[in-house]
Amino acid sequence: MSNSSSLYERLTEAAQVGSKSHCAIARFMLARFKDLPFETAASLAEKVQVSEASIGRFCRAIGYANLKDLKDHLKDDIGDQPWLIKDRLDALRAAPGKREERLSDGLQAEMASLVAVYELARTEAWQRCVDRLALCPQVFVSGFQTERGLAAYFAHQLTYIRPGVHLLDLSDGNFADLLAADGERCLAIFEARRYSRQALVLAREAKANGIAVSLFTDHFCDWGGDHSDEQFMVATQFHQFWDSTAHLSLLCNLMINDVFLTLGDEAEKRLDHVSHLYGAFTGHVGNPLVPISE
Repeated sequence: MSNSSSLYERLTEAAQVGSKSHCAIARFMLARFKDLPFETAASLAEKVQVSEASIGRFCRAIGYANLKDLKDHLKDDIGDQPWLIKDRLDALRAAPGKREERLSDGLQAEMASLVAVYELARTEAWQRCVDRLALCPQVFVSGFQTERGLAAYFAHQLTYIRPGVHLLDLSDGNFADLLAADGERCLAIFEARRYSRQALVLAREAKANGIAVSLFTDHFCDWGGDHSDEQFMVATQFHQFWDSTAHLSLLCNLMINDVFLTLGDEAEKRLDHVSHLYGAFTGHVGNPLVPISE
């Protein structure tokens, strides 16, 4: 770990490659970055369920003498981290004349995030997920709260290029279609903070049942690494009042495109067939309905 790395970069690396306790501490700190100035070793230990000594060892492992030294370096990172909703609203109201500056900063942040998503598409984890989504007999997709729309979009797009895709129905409350089914199957979950309890429970139960889980989420998810086979984290903070899921949508499109390329001719045949069925039952503007069979 480079001594020139920022605190945020060090925490991000520790969350991916550290020991189990160090990963838990790093993920907790990343998820609650702006609250770190108010934490003590005792309060962190209680919340992460580790010892105070573990907090000290973690700080030294990532290059800081102790928690106080770590917090002294927050000033180098804290300006780029997410605000609480009330803080954001207050800041937006207090500085109406800085709109152009906010737009410029947001544009720079979105461009950096765009590059980061394309970098994800070059990782081994990405290719592993693509292969599974292309070849696993049954693919289940779920999303919660505002992310349920992304899940529906992803599932419907996949349905055009391969069979066996299911958007999980949340109404029955037990996910039996996935958890009580037989045969090989996998799960894709879309979720961003504040995270629905259903997402965590579903991911945990799926893993316990030997079902591969791919989690599409934001940078502040401190539990996904323990309950997924792949965790794809994208930026959601762009100097706006609400978090943005635009880059999760971009990730969806890239993933679907790679699945299509992996399937090849079979995907193209299914796409033509499904499109024909859509034209037969529903149709498009300006095009007459076609017979179901010719």
